[in-house]
Amino acid sequence: MQTPLIDPFARPITYLRVSVTDRCDFRCVYCMAENMTFLPKKELLTLEELDRLCSLFVGMGVKKLRITGGEPLVRKNIMSFFQAMSRHLDSGDLDELTLTTNGSQLGRFAADLAACGVRRVNVSLDTLDADKFARVTRWGRLDQVMRGIDAAQQAGLRVKLNAVALKGFNEDEQFTLTEFCATRDMDLTWIEVMPMGDLGNEDRLDQYWPLKDLRARYAERYDLVDLTESSGGPARYVRLTQTGQKIGFITPLTHNFCESCNRVRMTCTGELYMCLGQEDRADLRAALRDHPNDDTPVRAAIRDAIDRKPKGHDFDYSRQQVAGQMTRHMSHTGG
Repeated sequence: MQTPLIDPFARPITYLRVSVTDRCDFRCVYCMAENMTFLPKKELLTLEELDRLCSLFVGMGVKKLRITGGEPLVRKNIMSFFQAMSRHLDSGDLDELTLTTNGSQLGRFAADLAACGVRRVNVSLDTLDADKFARVTRWGRLDQVMRGIDAAQQAGLRVKLNAVALKGFNEDEQFTLTEFCATRDMDLTWIEVMPMGDLGNEDRLDQYWPLKDLRARYAERYDLVDLTESSGGPARYVRLTQTGQKIGFITPLTHNFCESCNRVRMTCTGELYMCLGQEDRADLRAALRDHPNDDTPVRAAIRDAIDRKPKGHDFDYSRQQVAGQMTRHMSHTGG
């Protein structure tokens, strides 16, 4: 293995999130505009280029690879990429290959994902109300996602739901979603809405539901046990004693998780973002295409990028204004 990746704050970089497409079959209101202009195909990394870059990261110490989008499963021939990445699981160089999905395509691909060594998936689901689901996703159908969750569990995949906490939208479903997950033996993670995309500041402030309030509501109904375990990402977990399930909280605003950040994000065009809440990025596609038969300059570009990883982000909703807002859509970097 090459010398491991260590950032300027002595944090090992062991987790790579890779967006394989900016396209999605939903248009979730906090993620992208309804009428998106997607990238020309020539700007996207080919599946072979994605393989090459991901393999270089694995060779430099990345142990967890999460595939995202857009919706990763809408990319043509994406299963060939999962099959290629499975060789790193077989060799022991990679500990985990997983994905975040809206669930719409799991009915088609769950069994194939399991065959590639995927053991768990995160499904983004903010509501169990079909009408509200149609509103928040604009184009989605709840029954299709439910069939996808069924298929994933039947294939032996561990399913965790990710729900974005949206004030005035799913506050009344906190316990409905929790109980649904308990009956299906699924964990649940709540995520604070982040100031990204083209919505105005007022819209973001109206949507913002601090997870400290949500946690306080849990404590009124359940006994909470703080857990020290981590899934390798930014969530902090508690266990609900009465149900035994894990509840996660991703709190980039009320309590950021930057001090333990072990991850970077690569877009489908080969841009490496060292922090979700900063604009600095590195163009790995140029190094890749300029040196098709030499990985040394690509490794150097990766190391140079990691050397610029900041201490943390600047997201802030205090004082009734949004600080640190990113103009790019969440779909651009894959969450």
